Amino acid sequence: MGAFILFCSPIFAQKITGTVTGAGKPVAGSSVQATPSGTGTATDGDGKYSLALKAGIYKVTVSAIGFEKKTVNVQLADGESKVLDVELNPSSESLKEVIVVGSRGGGRTKMDSPVPVDVISVNSVSASTAKPDLMSQLNQAVPSFNYNKQSGGDGSDAIDFASLRGLGFDQTLVLVNGKRRHLSAFVNQVGTRGRGNSGTDLNAIPEAAIDHVEILRDGASAQYGSDAIAGVINLVLKKDVNHLNVNIGGSGYYDHKYNTLNNVDPSQYYTGSQLDGKTFTLGLDYGVLIGKNGGFINFGGNFMSQGKTFRAVPQTNWDTNPNALSVDAWRRAFGDGSVTSGGGMYNMEIPLAGTKTTFYSFGGYNYKHSNVYAWTRRWSSTSNHIKFPTDANGNLIFVPGIMRVFDPSPGGLDTANVYYNPQEDVYIKDMSNALGLKGTIGDGWDWDLSNNIGYNDFHYWGNDTFNASLPLPEQSTKTRFDDGGFSFLQNTANLDVTKRFAHVAQGLTLSFGAEFRYERYKLYAGEPDSYRNGGALYTGPTIYNDDGSVALANGDAKASGSEGYPGYQPTDASTSHRTNEAAYIEGSLDVTKAWLVDGAARFEHYSDFGGVSTVKLATRYKVTDNFNLRGSFSTGFRAPSLQQMNFSNTNTNIIAGQLVYAKLVPNYSEAARQVGIPKLTQETSINESLGFTWKPAPGFNFTVDGYIIKIKNRIVITGSFDTTVTAIKNYLIDNNVKSANFFTNAVNTTNTGLDMVLDYHKSWGKNRFTGLLAGNIQNITIDKINIPAALNDTYAHQQAYFSTREAAFLTASAPHAKFSLGLEYGYDKFAVGTHITYFGKLTTQGFGYNSVPGANPDGPGGANTSASGNGWDPYVELDNGKGVVPENFVFHGKATTDLYVSYKITKQISWTAGVDNIFNVHPDLAVTEGAHQASWGDSESGGPFDAVQMGFNGTRIFTKLAFHF
Repeated sequence: MGAFILFCSPIFAQKITGTVTGAGKPVAGSSVQATPSGTGTATDGDGKYSLALKAGIYKVTVSAIGFEKKTVNVQLADGESKVLDVELNPSSESLKEVIVVGSRGGGRTKMDSPVPVDVISVNSVSASTAKPDLMSQLNQAVPSFNYNKQSGGDGSDAIDFASLRGLGFDQTLVLVNGKRRHLSAFVNQVGTRGRGNSGTDLNAIPEAAIDHVEILRDGASAQYGSDAIAGVINLVLKKDVNHLNVNIGGSGYYDHKYNTLNNVDPSQYYTGSQLDGKTFTLGLDYGVLIGKNGGFINFGGNFMSQGKTFRAVPQTNWDTNPNALSVDAWRRAFGDGSVTSGGGMYNMEIPLAGTKTTFYSFGGYNYKHSNVYAWTRRWSSTSNHIKFPTDANGNLIFVPGIMRVFDPSPGGLDTANVYYNPQEDVYIKDMSNALGLKGTIGDGWDWDLSNNIGYNDFHYWGNDTFNASLPLPEQSTKTRFDDGGFSFLQNTANLDVTKRFAHVAQGLTLSFGAEFRYERYKLYAGEPDSYRNGGALYTGPTIYNDDGSVALANGDAKASGSEGYPGYQPTDASTSHRTNEAAYIEGSLDVTKAWLVDGAARFEHYSDFGGVSTVKLATRYKVTDNFNLRGSFSTGFRAPSLQQMNFSNTNTNIIAGQLVYAKLVPNYSEAARQVGIPKLTQETSINESLGFTWKPAPGFNFTVDGYIIKIKNRIVITGSFDTTVTAIKNYLIDNNVKSANFFTNAVNTTNTGLDMVLDYHKSWGKNRFTGLLAGNIQNITIDKINIPAALNDTYAHQQAYFSTREAAFLTASAPHAKFSLGLEYGYDKFAVGTHITYFGKLTTQGFGYNSVPGANPDGPGGANTSASGNGWDPYVELDNGKGVVPENFVFHGKATTDLYVSYKITKQISWTAGVDNIFNVHPDLAVTEGAHQASWGDSESGGPFDAVQMGFNGTRIFTKLAFHF
């Protein structure tokens, strides 16, 4: 054996050593291959490599993700060693596809990933659309991205949450530069989409500071922890230096059909201008070098001012049009609220001289003020008299500037035509800061130690509204109230360690780490006048219900709290906190050059409900050089948020067609236990996916991925429990509310779907063409409703716990299909393009006011259930009076078409103009087919349209200027 070794040693005495760099920095994990010998290796953490070869002539090829491949000819004589340093050039195409999310084992292209990942260039998607914010831009660009703009949903109108694959807003984890982003303090309530969910406000991060967005469409709890059931959104901040980028935009809606100015009697509604929702946006970013070792800091900021929109059906005159709908008397200011927001963010890295360590930090601040209109209060509805300021004789005190009169009579005040819409001012402050150290020690052990803190404050004010129970004169003179709010603080510390073992199979990357997280949620009360009953009484004639019972009697108490959004009470106020410890291990093994296997396991422990463990396995196999099969299996979880566990408030809600006070009671309360609602526990999931990637030609990518996501114990808000439930009767009476709701782990669901993406780009001469077709087909089913035994005794109690109406909203979280087609052709300085987005069918339900003839009064279709106005298997009467039908609101599939043109005026200045939704397409009206009159106004929003993804504001015109210096 010794003789053999001595004989062979001279053969491989020749060596090639060197360092691979790119953009002036070492490139770790680069592939170095020598042909024809086939000998190869990978660079270490410093970009260094070594090859032992026979004497001869070789082609040495160096490749790395994000860089152009480079081949160098090398000749080695006997006993000769050479140093070959290689500088790689960044690849403009490959670099766009490099992803960090989904694996800690270094960057991969999205086509080579074992799980589906979208890479979205923020500059690209924002430049060619009127949509001014990141959330709505992603909604157009990514079919499995779900986002609904609210109207009439209180705080939900002021903040935008999103989800993936039809799941909840809080079942998608958001990262910034790979670090966990904090949640908003806000939680969606009854009357909104995603009720019971919190989420992350992506629009609090200035898009000018974002380079690109990575969207992992696969369960990743085992890698990243709680919330990553549907996937992960990673926002990667800019590192650009010595370039000033300024983007200025303006837009407005021109809805020539549903703008309230087009109504037969515009005085019935709040109105703006024919071009409304006017928006101005400004974004800029600039970066500078720090030191002489590649350090940098980049600053990005955005400002946006957006006006209100007002929408209503144009024809409300039954005398001239028998198909007209009545005046939307309960939503006379339906539309988008106004928004003013601004903020900035920085991203910094500083390599420490003489070490392999880099200091980094990023963070920012964002401020947002939103003003929205609540539902209408009208004097003509006698039950609303207790919600208006009145004198000692019960007469209306008219307050100019707040109250309005429709069809005004010259020289007089017709009080029957008086109405007002309370305004809700929401002020949101969002702050974050992350700092850390990362580097390499020993034999290529990469480490990253960081701390990331985030804070969100959400503060309500009632404006141009009244607390009708206050004594005179405050009843009519005090019109602005501090309603209180809530805040959320999250601090996360992480240690991550990664090591690549190049000689294990074809390469093994091992990662492990730990996380410690502290969370604090605080709900603070409003001023006393925002919630208290000031003692004023109703003075006037007795008002009767349709069944002859007394609705309002002389001497009854007037409505307490500020109208629109009563303030949080001291009994609602709370401060809660918890800690979380986690540890994970993750491996990525190239079993062969064609077969990749990823695996991860994670354990987490929460101080308030205990521990949970999750696992993940993903694999990819290269069938050919251009065709990959991939699939994954994972378990996941989502811890109930502090917001869900501790939120409490009293709000106006719709019950049996009337605005009444309802209390969302915290889950920890004794009242919840009395009704049989158990304490919240974690949601758990099983996620399976299978798909393929294919590159049939240069510049052409095609991916298809199917998925099944099973979730147990999804957290929702129950329906309304009133005094018919004996266990809670005294609680409701003591708190002066008509009903109560609770957070609960109510349902088990299954989401199935298919994602597909076809991407093609080609350039020739001065010509260029880009095409992108992306689609999502999905379905949500409810497998089980977890009804507590105490509420499983009657159909009414079962429906109060989780009604058919609530089930319809859950399954309508996303349309059954969504497709997006983007085409752009450019020649030299010109470009023209189009976006066509198809939003598929979905169905929601109303509250129901009719029963099915012959049905059991207490069962499905019964007089005490379906006709109760609670959304329990709801039915309404047909317009022809010949029967009843389920009160379903069906929104059929529709497509919107956007067009734009751009011109590069100079090397530094570009101009873009276009029209979104050029054909002014709207969703179907929120009415039940064949029962328009009975169902009108009974949708979730109460307006002409419901909150569906395609939006309801119509055509939008825009122009933008971009400066790059």
